[in-house]
Amino acid sequence: MEDVDAIEEEKPQEKIHVEEKEQEHEVDQPGIYNGLKCKKLSWKNLVRLDSFDLEADRFTSNQAPGSSQALDWGSIMKLAFQSIGVVYGDLGTSPLYVLPGIFPTGVKHNDDILGVLSLIFYSLMLITLFKYVFIVLTANDNGDGGTFALYSLICRYAKVSLTPNQQAEDKEVSNYRLDVPNRRLKRASFIKSMLESNQILKYFILFMTMLGTSMVIGDGILTPCISVLSAVGGVKKATSALTDNTIMWISVGILIILFQVQRFGTDKIGYSFAPVLTTWFLFIGTTGMYNFVKHDPGVIKAINPMYIVDYFIRNKKNAWISLGGVILCLTGSEALFADLGHFSVHSIQISSCTIVFPSIVLAYFGQASYLRKHNQDASNAFYSSVPKPLYWPMFIVAVMAAIIASQSLISASFSIVQQSLALGCFPRVKVVHTSAKYKGQVYVPEINTLLMLACVGVTLGFKNTLKIGNAYGIAVAFVFTITSSFLLLVMVMIWKTKIYLIVMYALTIGLLEFLFLSSVLYKFVDGGYLPLLFALTLVTIMYLWNYGYRKKYKYELENKVSTRKLVEVASNPSIHRVPGVALFYTELVHGISPIFTHYVTNVPALHSILVFVSIKYLTISTVPLEERFLFGRIEPHELGIFRCVVRYGYKDSRSECEFFKEMLVNHLKEFIQNDLLKPNELVDNKEVEKIDEETVQKEVGIVNDALKVGDVVYLMGENEVMASKGSSLLKKLAINYAYNWLKRCVRQADEVFMIPRNRLLKVGMTYEV
Repeated sequence: MEDVDAIEEEKPQEKIHVEEKEQEHEVDQPGIYNGLKCKKLSWKNLVRLDSFDLEADRFTSNQAPGSSQALDWGSIMKLAFQSIGVVYGDLGTSPLYVLPGIFPTGVKHNDDILGVLSLIFYSLMLITLFKYVFIVLTANDNGDGGTFALYSLICRYAKVSLTPNQQAEDKEVSNYRLDVPNRRLKRASFIKSMLESNQILKYFILFMTMLGTSMVIGDGILTPCISVLSAVGGVKKATSALTDNTIMWISVGILIILFQVQRFGTDKIGYSFAPVLTTWFLFIGTTGMYNFVKHDPGVIKAINPMYIVDYFIRNKKNAWISLGGVILCLTGSEALFADLGHFSVHSIQISSCTIVFPSIVLAYFGQASYLRKHNQDASNAFYSSVPKPLYWPMFIVAVMAAIIASQSLISASFSIVQQSLALGCFPRVKVVHTSAKYKGQVYVPEINTLLMLACVGVTLGFKNTLKIGNAYGIAVAFVFTITSSFLLLVMVMIWKTKIYLIVMYALTIGLLEFLFLSSVLYKFVDGGYLPLLFALTLVTIMYLWNYGYRKKYKYELENKVSTRKLVEVASNPSIHRVPGVALFYTELVHGISPIFTHYVTNVPALHSILVFVSIKYLTISTVPLEERFLFGRIEPHELGIFRCVVRYGYKDSRSECEFFKEMLVNHLKEFIQNDLLKPNELVDNKEVEKIDEETVQKEVGIVNDALKVGDVVYLMGENEVMASKGSSLLKKLAINYAYNWLKRCVRQADEVFMIPRNRLLKVGMTYEV
């Protein structure tokens, strides 16, 4: 969620503000939801609202279990150890291929090594360490990271979400409006107003979010290819019997095995991989120190950034082009943020600063020191610099580390797919929570299979690391710039950072990332098109799904069944009330879905207890279990009709059907008791007489009797979305063909909600949007 340290002082004010907004509207329709407290107030500015809607976004912003603030130091250290095996594989194995990628035709001038080393050192320092470890990690969304986590965070501070399921109090709630006016506050207010009032900007932010997400998934495809090919290719130094094709097929076999172990979950994988990666970091660190001392300790001069200036003066355009190779030293940096949901801020900061960063820096300084004396070995800098007695042990560990390197972006892909799925921006896929202790550790079978097929295809298609490196650089550079753009919004609008700090960030880290992006785009035709092709495909799928989802939701919202109509239908003598409990599932939060009247027309019978269940994902990572179910009642009591919003964060796991049913029924009984026994206050503060305990027992008894008759029956609408008459050809193609095709290909709603088929009744209806 929002950075706790940055806005801690504002939370009490936010709570007061929300309560005031709720109090303005609570008395408008007390008959619909008389569990709300009513306050004496002026009726002058009241707006006609469904009072149930006012409750649907009320939650406590508790810290997520996986975040550092909720963990003891023992757990943090365990997570820090696990994170080495999951988060840093990509970043840690970059010394295998960075220098060969920068000097593909050899070293032209010996001082070029110092210039490149200086570029690598300051890039790691500014982007990996300062940006990600110390800045971006603090912009987490209640312990979760990634592009969609940033988007979710921004959506809570400005109404930029395109899905119309925000609640009434969202229209005016804004933390900074309660602060004492100052220049930073005005700047934040201006940015917020601009985002909320400009529809084009809303679409642009959503597009950039999808693009950033797609690029991270693209990284998840390219990382395994380049890491495994680089490591396995090292055997050519020991024997020339292995051809490029042999190495390619060995790599394919390793990749297939890697994706098969994903089902065991991050927890087991982390503990299994962490010792190997720890050994790898110790190997490259000590080898780097050995080479540094033995060959040329003078490379320490690369700490002087003037060597970068000299390098550009000497090589001009070629120096700028070489930035496409330098950026490969940063691959995997985004995984520190995207994988945050699997671990915690403190655990990643500890492992980064104590083991990972020092080892990687020593490795690059050692290779540079070796190349200063052996320029001819630039094309195979890593294995050439390894002392002969350590060659085979290093080769074995390198292959194992390269296999593990793929894990960081694979895990990140699972996390961001889960986030985008919950926010309505990805087709329905199965999300398996692999850890009962850490909610962010997930596995997505469909994505795992697609990543595996894509990795095998890229490895067979490119066969070597040079072209894959060109493709990889574009994906990395795009993710960096998108994350920085969102981070600047967070700095201005949420953190209200001082302007000179924002300018410093833009002129240092932002400018460096822009230079990297301009360089990698130069290699577009040499393989750089691949991640953009991946991204274009994924963004198209995500946008089409989100577009259809929004159109369907908007149709239901505009054609929802009013409370009066619902009461009229339920009270109709021709509608038979049969004993039992029925749960009517709908995605609509505001009111009753139009499918209900369609159902009653075709099946003129209702169960004695009817609950309209709306599943809603809030723009937070997790909702406490005790606040998940929110009930409302349709008056009069005799109807036995209730509404329930079941609120999830995008990191929350869906409960098994039986457990979910048990929780819902228990909360329903609790609601009946609290609703009937709670004293009501009229507008003039006069209390009405408490309802007798016998009434409570009677209503709870009705629920118990309904359950005794039989198991819960599940009702669900099966809607087909079609473009309305007169729609443009593009809209017809998007809705009638693309969206409906995606909907048929992915998991159906009853699978996602884990509804037992033998208790499910579907009602079909066509929506013309």
